[in-house]
Amino acid sequence: MGKVTGFKEFERQLPTKDTPEERLKNYKEFVHTYSEEELNTQAARCMNCGIPFCHSGCPLGNVIPEFNDAVYDGKWEEAFEILSSTNNFPEFTGRICPAPCESACVLGINRSPVAIEEIEKHIAEIAYQKGFAKAKPVAIKSGKSVAVVGSGPAGLAAAAQLIKAGHEVTVFERDDKPGGLLRYGIPDFKLDKWVIDRRIELMKQEGVVFRCNAEVGVNVPADELKAFDAIVLAGGSTIPRNLNIPGRELKGVYFAMEFLKQQNKRVGESAYQEEDILANNKNVLVIGGGDTGSDCVGTSNRHGAKTVTQFELMPKPPAQRTSAMPWPTYPMLLKNTTSHEEGCERFWSINTKAFLGDEHGNLKGALVVDLEWETDTLGRPVKFAEVPGSEREIPCELALLAMGFLHPQHEGLLKQLGVSLDARGNVNAAEGSYKTTVDKVFVAGDMRRGQSLVVWAISEGRECARKVDEFLMGKSVLESKDSIASYA
Repeated sequence: MGKVTGFKEFERQLPTKDTPEERLKNYKEFVHTYSEEELNTQAARCMNCGIPFCHSGCPLGNVIPEFNDAVYDGKWEEAFEILSSTNNFPEFTGRICPAPCESACVLGINRSPVAIEEIEKHIAEIAYQKGFAKAKPVAIKSGKSVAVVGSGPAGLAAAAQLIKAGHEVTVFERDDKPGGLLRYGIPDFKLDKWVIDRRIELMKQEGVVFRCNAEVGVNVPADELKAFDAIVLAGGSTIPRNLNIPGRELKGVYFAMEFLKQQNKRVGESAYQEEDILANNKNVLVIGGGDTGSDCVGTSNRHGAKTVTQFELMPKPPAQRTSAMPWPTYPMLLKNTTSHEEGCERFWSINTKAFLGDEHGNLKGALVVDLEWETDTLGRPVKFAEVPGSEREIPCELALLAMGFLHPQHEGLLKQLGVSLDARGNVNAAEGSYKTTVDKVFVAGDMRRGQSLVVWAISEGRECARKVDEFLMGKSVLESKDSIASYA
């Protein structure tokens, strides 16, 4: 490594951010960049471990010590080549990944881990600035064509890999612009949409064709895809988990994605048909403690909500690892996001029993109760009971359900193709093959594995593309994530 003792000399430092007061005025990204010296120092903290557990912590298998070393030495093109060999979209993951690689960092056993995610983002942005991130069209074509349904992270990764293998690739997207979850699920203040547009333009230059406003199974018959030599289903897990309690039908109760997608369309000046869902001057209740819930908090505060409250059914997570979450596993720790910094009252171990309405059918409050959890020998919650006498009403005029997703949409595409589903309602695929029960139809991402992280979706898209390439050509020119190249 460039600085053998760097991990002993330097502390973890993250880039500065705009103040909460400043960032609530707009929907732009607010995290600043490292100075050249700060970036060099953070890369120097990498220990070049004998066994780099960060590789296995990352679903993509990123070769992290090698690109950290290149960053320390200022070898930006080499750093970008190393990073791009395993990750098609480091500009996305460097902004929105929860960084399981950092949880597996060896330095993190007794110190703060290396700031891998930020270093990754800086490599990508410097590569764009210096012209290293550019379209690389393939000269030799295979003569095979592939349809990719869905332009979220899994679909984009599959398309990027398949075009690299020389196939013709057409991506079908039901919305007006490509990006899927990246564009219409993640707020602009976390992932500004020019970042997506920049990458989509490179993919177009490489030959990927994007057909938007094309919902296969609705306005595009599934039979139309049969003209392609292979089909990749990457539509994501889009059916949200509902909360079937009294008052669910009241005006003011919405799924989180209805709220977030509409806001992203509003910022991006895209048309939508639904009535406005706005949080301004309202008491907002967000039910669900994950990233989607956090995004609802940040968006509600930017709307000018009167108050924002977030509920989580589970107990409050610990701030540090416990015996139930040993290193290098990904720990379920208390997470305070930038949206929480901007204003939010949070409650754990609480259940919503009913939504309360006024005489006009508008939401005016919620009936809630505290919970007491019973834990196992490792301290993990296993079952709960209501705390006697804790039932109460709280005011809220907007309730957002952010409790995750069940499975992909079955009507339309999946039924028309006739693919089989597993017990959870996801598309069934043979272990390790990504191939469905229908000839030449493959599946990747949340549609196959269930709701997961963006970094997992990219990994799925890459691995699925390799299996499609094998199917079309008898062997694949695309590397598996297990085939990590060595760099001098």
